[in-house]
Amino acid sequence: MAHPTDRQPAVPAWLAEAVLYQVYPQSFADSNGDGIGDLPGLTARLDHLADLGVTALWLSPCFASEFGDAGYDVADYLTIAPRYGSNADLAALVGAAAERGLRVLLDLVPGHTSHRHAWFRHSARTPGDDRYIWSDRITAPVHEWIPNLGPRGGFYRANFYPIQPALNFGYARPHPDEPWRSPVDAPGPRANRAALREIMAHWFELGVAGFRVDMAASLVKDDPEHLETGRLWGELRGWLEREYPDRVLIAEWGDPARSVPAGLHADFFLHFNGRALRSLWDNGTGSQGSWADGRPCFFDPAGDGSPAEFLAAWEQAEKAIDGRGLVALPTANHDFSRLACGPRTREQLGCAFAFVLSWPSLPVIYYGDEIGMRYVPGLPDKEGSQFGSEARQGSRTPMQWDDTPGAGFSTAAPAAYYLPLDPAADRPSVAAQQADPDSLLHQVRRLVRLRRQVPALGTGAPVTVLSAGYPLAYLRGTTHLVVVNPRREPAELTLPQLTATAEPLLARGVRAAAGRVRAEGFGYGIFAL
Repeated sequence: MAHPTDRQPAVPAWLAEAVLYQVYPQSFADSNGDGIGDLPGLTARLDHLADLGVTALWLSPCFASEFGDAGYDVADYLTIAPRYGSNADLAALVGAAAERGLRVLLDLVPGHTSHRHAWFRHSARTPGDDRYIWSDRITAPVHEWIPNLGPRGGFYRANFYPIQPALNFGYARPHPDEPWRSPVDAPGPRANRAALREIMAHWFELGVAGFRVDMAASLVKDDPEHLETGRLWGELRGWLEREYPDRVLIAEWGDPARSVPAGLHADFFLHFNGRALRSLWDNGTGSQGSWADGRPCFFDPAGDGSPAEFLAAWEQAEKAIDGRGLVALPTANHDFSRLACGPRTREQLGCAFAFVLSWPSLPVIYYGDEIGMRYVPGLPDKEGSQFGSEARQGSRTPMQWDDTPGAGFSTAAPAAYYLPLDPAADRPSVAAQQADPDSLLHQVRRLVRLRRQVPALGTGAPVTVLSAGYPLAYLRGTTHLVVVNPRREPAELTLPQLTATAEPLLARGVRAAAGRVRAEGFGYGIFAL
């Protein structure tokens, strides 16, 4: 696990050993027949997660909201959205998960609220209230300033959509012509920091194990080096260590080299910040945004990519983190295309999971990826899912539990579903793959089980790359060899240090013996040396 330093304690052991699973609650399991997934539905499906072997689940936003941005517009941080159930349902979920050895993390949106939040309604009619960022005139960038319809008048700064007024955590740099730039220690920013502690404590007392923190880098404005933002999270980490030392904060920052030393326990490689994640998964299909560059990715049947950019980003992050936390590596997420997308089909995904579950990062499985659910193109916008050119709805379709017309997701009429089911005749399901011992689901179960059984495959053992091409080969510690070949064509490799026959612990299409490795197309192997 991560090692303590003078600056920051180690992460809790459970996080260092975790396999995380992301649940998009509105698309996971509907218990009451309204076409929208909910907490009782998720609770009823926990055995699937326990059988998969994951150790913690993260729920995308489930607090009260008008759902203009799928719950990222929070109207009440202390109340579960009625469409998902109640606070009692959340407590029941946490309890049932604990009985199965699972922890539950929620999604915290600290940078903005809904325009319907009581804090904003008060601020919009109260001159001098600085919980939000207010100006008496529009300034650049114009699209961020929204006219206030309340008695206060003026304009408020919004983060994304106009319905998401930015909470005021201060500005790192003042400007004489912009009096709304509060210092970070002004009353409003101090009140908002205190509110974050109150929100976290409320859910920690109900047994929640931590939070994924939305847009964690964006709180303090005009903070080019993120120094004040880092101090904010360092302060919150200090509070956690004093009051809730076994709870965790996982950042959506996308720069682990900066965020983890600042105080977050872990941070994701993300598609919109650098090439690390995209160089692995982004094949130019599915949801494509301004960040897309058309360059080939490594996990692609054509074999035109390279792991070099990922490996360079990993090395930089590991050096900066220096044992103080973890890099989270997701298979996908609600904002990015699924693994099964475009030319990459589910038959190719075993080697992707072999990589994610044997690299010394925190593995995060996006719901449905374990059965190879595909990105579904051409769907309508739903609750802000179409963000410019990014068609994120294709990664948010209902979970496919069985082969009935409703896929076991809901008993509602299809027209009432949160999003349409994948219409493909060969769409995968949990039930069908459960019955097939050679299915992707069983492969993922075996890989998760092996990671949890073999400490050398987890976050604590070093990694040494032996071949940064096709195939990718690396040692975990000195005891285990991993080989993945994500292209269609076979690949061979000479490894002089492989002097004896390696014992395959899990292998599909890979042979390693007497200094030679041969990997068939889409093959992977994990070997004991």
